Amino acid sequence: MTTTDLTTDHSRATADEAHSHGLASTPPNASRADRPKSFELDVFPVPSGREEQWRFSAVRDLAPLFVDQPVDGSLAWSIDALPAGVRLTEVSVADARERSVSEPGDRASAIAAAHSGGARALTVAPGSVIDKPITITMHGDGSEARGHLLVEVGANAEVSVVIERTGSATYSEFISVDVGQNAGLNLVLLQTWEDDAVHSGEVHAKLSRDARLRGSVVTLGGKVVRLNTTASLAGEGSSVDLFGLYFADSGQHQEHQLFVDHMVPNCRSRVTYKGALAGASARTVWIGDVLIRKEAEGTDTYELNRNLVLTDGARADSVPNLEIETGLIDGAGHASATGRFDEEQMFYLRSRGISESEARKLVVRGFFADLIQEIGVPEVEKGLMNAIELELDMVEADDE
Repeated sequence: MTTTDLTTDHSRATADEAHSHGLASTPPNASRADRPKSFELDVFPVPSGREEQWRFSAVRDLAPLFVDQPVDGSLAWSIDALPAGVRLTEVSVADARERSVSEPGDRASAIAAAHSGGARALTVAPGSVIDKPITITMHGDGSEARGHLLVEVGANAEVSVVIERTGSATYSEFISVDVGQNAGLNLVLLQTWEDDAVHSGEVHAKLSRDARLRGSVVTLGGKVVRLNTTASLAGEGSSVDLFGLYFADSGQHQEHQLFVDHMVPNCRSRVTYKGALAGASARTVWIGDVLIRKEAEGTDTYELNRNLVLTDGARADSVPNLEIETGLIDGAGHASATGRFDEEQMFYLRSRGISESEARKLVVRGFFADLIQEIGVPEVEKGLMNAIELELDMVEADDE
């Protein structure tokens, strides 16, 4: 088995003086916050795979997304009728740049913004409380496509948005999320691509005062999927909960990078990602960076990553980082663990007459169950349990 079992657990504690961990132990210019951001492509050279932010990536497969030229393809959108208070509009390239909460942070997303022909803007009016989730399905026909999406939630609004990607494509995107004062957004991104899809995406969310973001990322399909999520807590009292679920089988490379930027005092963040791997060439990467700036006194943050290896040969990389510039915090910590299937649980279930196949399914269901319940959209939760069952059936078929 090539995966090294590694468990780290750093308890949350209040620091008496400024503490640095992970990224902060490297030279200042290596800070996660110092990486360039721009809509100008010449800021980002073509990645070689030696750069810090690309060193775990499947750069060869992602190479078409680094080419600075227009593409003919697009993803087909389908969306239910929008309720009162919600609009979906198309905006120009210039307007999209102006309204985005941040500039892109890598070449793939900068090219997506440059060659998307503008952006779609999903806007929720201030004070709107939308009871039913807004569901968008984006389907690829196998072509290359680029995308730029704005999600704008007005002050005191509440909404859930589910975006599912299906079919096949070579696709890059840049998503800007603006959560207004005292607004709440539940954003769910589902990657259920066909097996040959290649997808690189960047999501940048900015939270105003007392804003709340609940973000869930589920990656089950695609040959290569690389998602880079940034949450900037820019308003005092804001909070973010980020959840992730991924299941990689043979031939899949799934990478999730996160950056939680505590910019102001008295904000809270929680990150919980779990992944399962099956197949000799299954590969997952999770990188979780948290920055607590010197102004962000009273911060409360914690991040967790767990990986369950179901077969020999699969590889999971898990890299949590904390960068803390002030000691006046309520708590900060992280935990990371990668290990193989629990043989004791298997023995317990088998001793009670449960077959090996069913025992494996029960353990994996239990591993993911609490995370699925956090998504907060019942239709999505039910569908995910079914999708995981299919993934496990495929693993059983491959083992036969």
